[in-house]
Amino acid sequence: MSNPLGFGNRKFSINRNTGVPRPARRFSNTEPGINEASSKVHRQFRAAHEGHLPHAGLDATRASTGVVWCTERAAEHGFLDEPDKWANLGQGAPEVEDDIEGCFPRPKTIDISLGSREYGPTAGIKPLREAVANLYNAMHRQGKTSQYTWENVAIVPGGRAGLIRIAAVLNNAYVGFFIPDYTAYNEMLSLFKNFAAIPVPLSEEDGYHIHPDKIAEEIARGTSVIITSNPRNPTGLVVANPELAEIQDICRERATLVSDEFYSGYNYTSNCDGTSISAAENVIDVDEDDVLIIDGLTKRFRLPGWRVAWILGPKEFIKAIGSCGSYLDGGTNVPFQEAAIPMLEPSLVKKEMQALQQHFKEKRDYVVERLRGMGFTIRHVPDSTFYIWLNLEGLPGPISDGLNFFQACLEEKVIVVPGIFFDLNPARRRDLFDSPCHHFVRFSYGPKMDVLKMGCDGIERVVNKFKKLVSHPNYK
Repeated sequence: MSNPLGFGNRKFSINRNTGVPRPARRFSNTEPGINEASSKVHRQFRAAHEGHLPHAGLDATRASTGVVWCTERAAEHGFLDEPDKWANLGQGAPEVEDDIEGCFPRPKTIDISLGSREYGPTAGIKPLREAVANLYNAMHRQGKTSQYTWENVAIVPGGRAGLIRIAAVLNNAYVGFFIPDYTAYNEMLSLFKNFAAIPVPLSEEDGYHIHPDKIAEEIARGTSVIITSNPRNPTGLVVANPELAEIQDICRERATLVSDEFYSGYNYTSNCDGTSISAAENVIDVDEDDVLIIDGLTKRFRLPGWRVAWILGPKEFIKAIGSCGSYLDGGTNVPFQEAAIPMLEPSLVKKEMQALQQHFKEKRDYVVERLRGMGFTIRHVPDSTFYIWLNLEGLPGPISDGLNFFQACLEEKVIVVPGIFFDLNPARRRDLFDSPCHHFVRFSYGPKMDVLKMGCDGIERVVNKFKKLVSHPNYK
């Protein structure tokens, strides 16, 4: 009789530091290949933190720092000494220059008012809160009776700070999240003990799709908070209406929906007409629907260094979220808040999104064509964000997993992020080799076109090098 849990073929385990086989271990149910078990980068990854040393679990605190870990490894190869000679396709940031046709120029100087020298409100200054509410009403709530006001908005110093504030006000609850997803959720789901994090794996064969019936199943098991990025990081896919509306209908009066919409402007599903994606469109009552929306200047306004973001939601939630900033982060930089206000004028934002979408869609199409030409299979072309979730299983064995591919790319001065970092695993339940994300990397086409060309050239050299290696008659 076969083992229903799939552990029947488990014969031996690997010492995580030496790569030497040893007696059977707990947790893992698949055999890592020799390329995964003994390569330098895998040993380095395991030895970097406690989670891989005594047992088979991942270290949740380390899993949230994927980009930092990758940058540290790149620094060992000279990245920090000569960054201009590198193609950094790992950083989750868009190009910040002013040369995108149709985009408004970013401020180069800021007029610092006398009032902004003082401590600002931890929920943000009222004029910016009003500007955010007005933007969402204009873009997503025209003709609706219930409208956002400044009291429905909290300004926070970046998306991570927003997530931490939300986590701080959650009650005892099951919090459902989907994998793969944004690495910082791991930190949020690990630091607080007032809720239990429940992972919901998504399938590549199903297009990493969040079906409404999957939401209903989670609520039926007692999940009362759902958190997800939409558009989705790292897959580049989006949950759009009418399914998004159906999901919100299912959650209404049953569960709080936390919608991370930092890539809402990178929407290629509507002919680059400037339309953005937001759950705000389906909210019936802004003070009754338990929907929290996170966005900011970071991605679609291409100002990651400003650290100005916002949370929209019912006044009751926003009041608590604003208050907890007094002991978590102290609030957002006031001069930058003041400088952000004129950027949020709805007609200006609409034109900005049109230019942004056209520009990034062209970069997406270039990268997809280049990668497919190298032999990569891209089943799901991203319809949003500036990421490609790249499956490596069709590559030569030595580079068919995320960590080894990442290591090989470093040799060609290219940085990508291994997919393992997007496998949120706050309870350390799953082994590295069992992760459904192990044979993926996230490729960012956020940088400028010349960097993307440099990066694609480097990846092509990697692929050709290992194709030649494995075809050699002496290769074993």
